[in-house]
Amino acid sequence: MGNLGKIVSVRGSVVDIRFEDFLPPIYSLLHAGESIAIEVLTQTSSHLVRGIALTPTQGLSRGMTVTDSGGPLRIPVGASILSRMFDVFGNAIDRLPAPEKVEWRSVHSAPPPLSRRSTQSEIFETGIKVIDVLSPLERGGKAGLFGGAGVGKTVLLTEMIHNMAGHHSGVSIFCGIGERCREGEELYRDMKEAGVLPNMAMVFGQMNEPPGSRFRVGHAALTMAEYFRDDEHRDVLLLIDNIFRFIQAGSEISGLMGQMPSRLGYQPTMGTELSGLEERIANTDTGAITSIQAVYVPADDFTDPAAVHTFSHLSASIVLSRKRASEGLYPAIDPLQSGSKMATPGIVGERHYRLAQRIRSTLAQYAELKDIIAMLGLEQLSSNDRAIVARARRLERFLTQPFYTTEQFSGIPGKLVSLKDALEGCERILEDEFADVPESALYMIGAISEAEGKS
Repeated sequence: MGNLGKIVSVRGSVVDIRFEDFLPPIYSLLHAGESIAIEVLTQTSSHLVRGIALTPTQGLSRGMTVTDSGGPLRIPVGASILSRMFDVFGNAIDRLPAPEKVEWRSVHSAPPPLSRRSTQSEIFETGIKVIDVLSPLERGGKAGLFGGAGVGKTVLLTEMIHNMAGHHSGVSIFCGIGERCREGEELYRDMKEAGVLPNMAMVFGQMNEPPGSRFRVGHAALTMAEYFRDDEHRDVLLLIDNIFRFIQAGSEISGLMGQMPSRLGYQPTMGTELSGLEERIANTDTGAITSIQAVYVPADDFTDPAAVHTFSHLSASIVLSRKRASEGLYPAIDPLQSGSKMATPGIVGERHYRLAQRIRSTLAQYAELKDIIAMLGLEQLSSNDRAIVARARRLERFLTQPFYTTEQFSGIPGKLVSLKDALEGCERILEDEFADVPESALYMIGAISEAEGKS
């Protein structure tokens, strides 16, 4: 029969259970009724454990029998999970039969030891000009996509999956934490139409699910990613949308468990919980997990503890700006706020580093001149300042790019631009080769050669 217990109390998602024989260890998965799963979080006395429900608690009552599963939450791994869509328990949610030939692994595991980690820094090309030139991503690193609601985080993630499947032999794992179910369904259809599903697996803990389920879905996706890195020796692109919802789920659980909140109502253990997830994303001797994480910034406030704690784990940060989105400059990435630890002469090379610095300098000077232009007009600037403004405006337009995933909305075919072409285009604009070309000829193009054709 296994280890049996009885429910003592049910408060929302928090369930207290009494065991007479022996207490199940922390993180054990318990089952009650037909389909209710509870994860043990604390042992409150020699006979009592307190757990958080991973499923809705309708139907639970005091005195109900609970069975200890004898282990933690497990997730299926194996080659057959590709092109499939799962929930936090490893159940297929794409209306297809359960995958065969899978191994079930615990979602809790330690990060790889330092002795196995790779010490080389390599660039991870995305094919998106503004990212590759100004905020290059690290292979095996973590990049954050920061932005408020509706500035294009999910669109950028979808485009990266498309590009990786196109010129990368790796596997993509998409993890939706607290996603709207509409977004999950749309993403699945888009990926199927784009033909990238065979190299991809998806795990969703949706917005309407209890906080326990949303809190564990990130660990479930990481377990799948670790299988492809360690067992199949493949590179993995792990996309998390949205890491803020992971922190939010932890905050809900902390409140339900009765812990004293810390600053701005977040849980006191936020740093530890986030590190437990982030430190498993690493570059080892067998392969790399490169992670791109969308980070919702509450009220666009970058001093919020959730944004600050997430920043500390990242090797690149891509900041999306509502102002640029309103100007029609897509992707709406702010080139002055975005940055990368990879952008040093030793890693990207002297030419790329110098060019990125010149681009930033030109755009920063233009930002300073905007107030003068607004008050006095462009004519009042010196000829030198007017040249800077012309260069900056052309650079801004050249760094826009049509996406494959937005073709159906914009009617402009998507473009994948190599780093070599992106650098060449920026260099030629800075050398004033396009001073006589109208700005509109540089808007929404791929390589710079297209502007010559347009003009």
